[in-house]
Amino acid sequence: MALIRIKDLLIRTIIGFNPDERKNRQDVLINIEIEVDTQKAIETDESEGIYDYKAITKQVISLVQESEFNLLERLTHEILSLIMKDERVMRARVEVDKPHALRFAESVSVVMEDER
Repeated sequence: MALIRIKDLLIRTIIGFNPDERKNRQDVLINIEIEVDTQKAIETDESEGIYDYKAITKQVISLVQESEFNLLERLTHEILSLIMKDERVMRARVEVDKPHALRFAESVSVVMEDER
């Protein structure tokens, strides 16, 4: 098994309830952990059958940029569901931060994980 980490993926999206949040895109910071079986790739040293982290990153970017969410929880759930569609994923953990969502706090985040 291997643990793939995608760190500090910064994307702009519509997130929140307030009128200005519904009009102006805001930054969200996404961290993802994906546990996959890499035994075949290790044995062959070939890319065939390997989990393509570049492809899933592009899918996450597209999902976040092209969607609008009221809740950070819903956004986090949608990203996790997208990742778990691939049967090779044994476990995934997603953390989504909304910077400056609270006064005096750097950010607020929601963490969700799933496993087979």
